[in-house]
Amino acid sequence: TAFSAALSQSPSISSSEGRDNLQGNQLETQTWITPDVRKTDVDFSEILNAMQEIAKDVNIFFDELEGVNSPSKDDDSLLHHGNLTCTSDDASRLEVVGEEAPDKNKTNGLYFRDGKCRIDYILVYRKSNPQTEKREVFERNIRAEGLQMEKESSLINSDIIFVKLHAPWEVLGKYAELMNVRMPFRRKIYYLHRRYKFMNRIEKQISRFRGWLPRKPMKLDKETLPDLEENDCYTAPFSQQRIHHFIIHNKDTFFNNATRSRIVHHILQRVKYEEGKNKIGLNRLLSNGSYEAAFPLHEGSYRSKNSIKTHGAENHRHLLYECWASWEVWYKYQPLDLVRRYFGEKIGLYFAWLGWYTGMLFPAAFIGLFVFLYGVTTLNHCQVSKEVCQATDIIMCPICDKYCPFMRLSDSCIYAKVTHLFDNGATVFFAVFMAVWATVFLEFWKRRRAVIAYDWDLIDWEEEEEEIRPQFEAKYSKKERMNPISGKPEPYQAFADKCSRLIVSASGIFFMICVVIAAVFGIVIYRVVTVSTFAAFKWALIRNNSQVATTGTAVCINFCIIMLLNVLYEKVALFLTNLEQPRTESEWENSFTLKMFLFQFVNLNSSTFYIAFFLGRFTGHPGAYLRLINRWRLEECHPSGCLIDLCMQMGIIMVLKQTWNNFMELGYPLIQNWWTRRKLRQEYGTQRKTSFPQWEKDYNLQPMNAYGLFDEYLEMILQFGFTTIFVAAFPLAPLLALLNNIIEIRLDAYKFVTQWRRPLASRAKDIGIWYGILEGIGILSVITNAFVIAVTSDFIPRLVYAYKYGPCAGQGEAGQKCMVGYVNASLSVFLVSDFENRSEPTSNGSEFSGSPLKYCRYRDYRDTPHSAVPYGYTLQFWHVLAARLAFIIVFEHLVFCIKHVISYLIPDLPKDLRDRMRREKYLIQEMMYEAELERLQKERKERKKNGKSYHNEWP
Repeated sequence: TAFSAALSQSPSISSSEGRDNLQGNQLETQTWITPDVRKTDVDFSEILNAMQEIAKDVNIFFDELEGVNSPSKDDDSLLHHGNLTCTSDDASRLEVVGEEAPDKNKTNGLYFRDGKCRIDYILVYRKSNPQTEKREVFERNIRAEGLQMEKESSLINSDIIFVKLHAPWEVLGKYAELMNVRMPFRRKIYYLHRRYKFMNRIEKQISRFRGWLPRKPMKLDKETLPDLEENDCYTAPFSQQRIHHFIIHNKDTFFNNATRSRIVHHILQRVKYEEGKNKIGLNRLLSNGSYEAAFPLHEGSYRSKNSIKTHGAENHRHLLYECWASWEVWYKYQPLDLVRRYFGEKIGLYFAWLGWYTGMLFPAAFIGLFVFLYGVTTLNHCQVSKEVCQATDIIMCPICDKYCPFMRLSDSCIYAKVTHLFDNGATVFFAVFMAVWATVFLEFWKRRRAVIAYDWDLIDWEEEEEEIRPQFEAKYSKKERMNPISGKPEPYQAFADKCSRLIVSASGIFFMICVVIAAVFGIVIYRVVTVSTFAAFKWALIRNNSQVATTGTAVCINFCIIMLLNVLYEKVALFLTNLEQPRTESEWENSFTLKMFLFQFVNLNSSTFYIAFFLGRFTGHPGAYLRLINRWRLEECHPSGCLIDLCMQMGIIMVLKQTWNNFMELGYPLIQNWWTRRKLRQEYGTQRKTSFPQWEKDYNLQPMNAYGLFDEYLEMILQFGFTTIFVAAFPLAPLLALLNNIIEIRLDAYKFVTQWRRPLASRAKDIGIWYGILEGIGILSVITNAFVIAVTSDFIPRLVYAYKYGPCAGQGEAGQKCMVGYVNASLSVFLVSDFENRSEPTSNGSEFSGSPLKYCRYRDYRDTPHSAVPYGYTLQFWHVLAARLAFIIVFEHLVFCIKHVISYLIPDLPKDLRDRMRREKYLIQEMMYEAELERLQKERKERKKNGKSYHNEWP
């Protein structure tokens, strides 16, 4: 891009033009490396060239095995003999004169024994492991690449060996250039846009008003955060030839620890361990058991005896704990730049997305709480609830066979009031708001991601050509074809083989979805059977609330089934993904992610879909009930409607799921680490444990999840689905999600900082396939909310009654006075003598009027038993059905139009960011010209000083 192009080109402007441009921009001057140091570079490079000439005569290990005519010289070029000992840093090109390593470096577990070589990576193996030859060849080739190595046995178990790796400056510079690692070379210059006088006046008034307000408590204290230099500097791909352009105060800290570990890992992934072109890389040695673990070190302890406010942070880990992972700062913003510096861009992007999602939940939670409070305040004015509570003379038919008694409609007064809390006039508005909110959330995340990508130098970053998975190579090594990008032969999977595997995988997915449907069917049978059992229960509390007890127990059992099936689904998804034989790790990860999300989404929401759209919809009517296997009568809705069942399902599942996830994320690692510390205290005592080196402490921590951030993303995406898909039935879902996410951020931060080994810093431009899943959930939420409002709630029947059948029919009004008589109009009449034998209740209803009941009521729009067509659908039923279908169509088209308009109006790239990128491109050219001009002038002065002058030299 502009940076690399500017670094690679030679300037050809005059000195006067360069000075004028630079003075006009008022660029900040920078102290560069002196010519003496560059002269030292030349001498050192000559020494390296001489050593390479000598190395040509050395026999390579695999040359004897493969012969002179090796088919691929590139495969064997990594195999060289190396030096076992750790050399000093005296040969470094940018050695700081007079700098001495402190004595504490030798004991803090972050350096080699000499206290100078920083440990960049740790490998762990057991001496009893039989893969000795592979390790020896691998380690010999590691040293040949220039990495320095030390070995130490564990203080706990002498069979465990720690291999400490250090990358000297020469190796870091070489591979940083190959990997295009971007490094700072000049501080950024910020400028203000030209403002009009009117805007300046407004800004002054706003700033004066802000002065009266207290300072933002959510902002972090800038004094406790270090000055992250790379965020205030322009960066460019590192180049050893242009090293004088970069800001290098100290070569030991120029590359931060995360970058050093990433470079070392890059080297380890390309080192051979055995004969053969595919016998290469650390991942294969970890998979075959040659090494037990591989990880970068944490930067010391996360706790300190001294306060961070008085003594400052001891290291970045301690700073992250105090400013991010501690519960004392739960209300503050996240230090994302520090998270990115310590854990890498991929983990930093996850916490940036999680923080953005949590912040966007505030308006959704506020509106949802407002809808709920609106239902509370209007409860006493709701005409429908009043009629239900006053309907002591309306006797409802039994809701189950035989054991369920007749009941007064007024007995469901409490449920009618609770239903009004969630199903009121503001529900439709909230459903539209949440559909728009999901779009705004995703569109503004694009903008936020663009800003983060710019600040973190990810705009022009492209993923490297990925390595082929070892399993793919082993399966298809016999058939090869030329890679169009690298031009090298690689294993090839035939199209027919790929299609057949995809068909088998799709069949497996379909089968597991059928398993979910079978589990839901089992829950339905449980509800049908237990409602009769609870109706005949001897305890009056359960007998009188048999339907609520049935729903509550069914939800708890459903949750247990969900958690058990999740374990099965993970194994099935892993098997099916491996069966597909994806070519690269990213393809494997995307395939596995899609399967796991599909399985868990269907597993989590299948029962909710049943309650929302099927419960009480296909039951028939008294005297002609529909039955499962001609035996069990299908469950009916409560006299107050099915929405209360849906609310209970969502509330219980959401709370239990989030509680369980938080326990498994933090509680399980805490218990495991506590058990490890307990064994260490019993065997070695407290004092010995505190003297363990850092690599020993980190080895005893839990490794990061094998699937990376998959579990963290999956939990949040499923929560996003719960928050949006059925939000019309449960407006408090965004509030519960907000409270959970405030805790989730600190739990994840605490887990990463204290309970897990330090993960390898890796780069990423976005959240990957999860963004597409979020967009799919946003589209699905519009459809489901339309059906929930039209089918599950009583919004449409009430609307039809108010405008067509109520007291205000034909007047164009729909207030509470227009709902008088709605309850009676929504209930049909049934002749008790028409009951089937197997559904006839044991009670005859004489307890209500002193004589057996002749008629009972049920929820439906049907004719009377004495009409020409007994129990046929009335005209009101067809009006309600037509209104429901019309509402679904209008709602979906309206919301989708609003979503598309919003997507079109919100640009993916903010205008100020676009202007900053353009100006940066211009300034970089000027800076390169200035730096090159300054270097040439210094060289000219140096030559004149040494008496060497040339004619026609420039400038």
